[in-house]
Amino acid sequence: MRVLLVCVIVMGCGVASAWAKSDPAGVPWSQLSPGEQQLLQRYGQTWDQLPPRKQQRLRNGAQQWGTMTPEERQEAKQRFKQWRTLPPEQQQQLRERFQQFRQLPPEQRESVRNARQWFKSLPPEQRQELREKFKSMSPEERRAYRREFRRQYGGNGGGPTPDGSLSR
Repeated sequence: MRVLLVCVIVMGCGVASAWAKSDPAGVPWSQLSPGEQQLLQRYGQTWDQLPPRKQQRLRNGAQQWGTMTPEERQEAKQRFKQWRTLPPEQQQQLRERFQQFRQLPPEQRESVRNARQWFKSLPPEQRQELREKFKSMSPEERRAYRREFRRQYGGNGGGPTPDGSLSR
């Protein structure tokens, strides 16, 4: 279970820089810290057969897990539980959206984070109302809505929409 949580954490956090820095030869199991070995024990027998890139992702996730507070760990567990209930198509869609997000310039990513935080701060009823309103709009109305949203709340084209997608 811990290893799966580590995988989700790695996926949810920006690990692109870690991938770029990964050692092409991989990391031997014996060079992992005892804490990393404990969290990644599921992979102990097959660690040396894993691609170096996957080793690095798992190792980064284990290191990040070790720095989390108990509250952050509980939240990560909850997110992973929700992730596992999603159909494969929706998981793939979320992976693609995350990839889009990672490719945005830093200022646009920050704008998306700020707008998401604002949206999360709304009462659940208001968030649902905004989602329904957005879904019922035509493409032209959605574009106008996004422009107005950016005008009111800042951002330069990378903000989220009430349905959770990235605007263009």
